[in-house]
Amino acid sequence: MGPRLYGPEEILAAVERLAARIAADYRRKPLVLLGVLKGALCFTSDLARALAGQADGPSEILVDYICVGRYGALGTSGAKPRLIMDAGLPLTGAHIVITDAIVDDASTLRFVQALLRERQPASLRTCALFDKAARREASFEPDYAGLPVGPVFAIGYGLDYKELYRNLPYLAELREVKTV
Repeated sequence: MGPRLYGPEEILAAVERLAARIAADYRRKPLVLLGVLKGALCFTSDLARALAGQADGPSEILVDYICVGRYGALGTSGAKPRLIMDAGLPLTGAHIVITDAIVDDASTLRFVQALLRERQPASLRTCALFDKAARREASFEPDYAGLPVGPVFAIGYGLDYKELYRNLPYLAELREVKTV
């Protein structure tokens, strides 16, 4: 494993900043946080708790998840994104913020946006805790972005390598893979 990119305190501070911005935009409105699994599990949960602590934020916070597959081996991505598991909540007419741990080439978030637009939500925005802008293949900026990440393979706080390291409370660079 390589150096830490962000520690738990820095991540928590970024989550709180994002929650304050989202709360201001959805003041007294019901809100659906729709996390993109598996990476967004930690972030979506922490963001929901941070939003609940905002004095004048959303009137309700509903949390659901969608699972999209596409990633392959270290540093590579698979084919086009595909839906593996759909959301369970009705999303028509809802205010939705799609949450993802990281946005890099943006194909996953663009795929989820297109899927959800067909369901006619009242509003649809995107939020990524980590922003790897150097990997963008097309112009895309999340509506809410937390912390920048350079052109490294990042693990921790929901991000994995072959399902390992998601549980780390910090974000680190993966430089080498040790086999047992």
